[in-house]
Amino acid sequence: MEKYGEEAIKQSALEEWPNPCPENDYTIDIEFPEFTCLCPRSGYPDFATIRIRYIPDRLIVELKSLKLYLNSFRNRYISHEEAANTIYSDIKKLLRPRHIEVEGDFHPRGNVHTVIRISD
Repeated sequence: MEKYGEEAIKQSALEEWPNPCPENDYTIDIEFPEFTCLCPRSGYPDFATIRIRYIPDRLIVELKSLKLYLNSFRNRYISHEEAANTIYSDIKKLLRPRHIEVEGDFHPRGNVHTVIRISD
């Protein structure tokens, strides 16, 4: 039987909210230090801190939906590069921000530290 958190993650979808101050250019910084996914080659878990920085236009991301969305990667076999680029593309498509940057700072494994940055 699935736990309620597993069910919430399975049903997750990014949600947008209206920007309360669209007349201002301001930056939103979000850090998610417990990101996990699975290596598509070995199946071993990969751990990362995901950082999202954006200047909203008309929309902002609802944070609980973002948390559940990022947790949905936990059981996915996906490379560091694809994970970071997928997060970037999904948020950019949803919000259409004035500027966005996503960074995946993956913890060392096999003595290799990888940081993926995507921005417009």
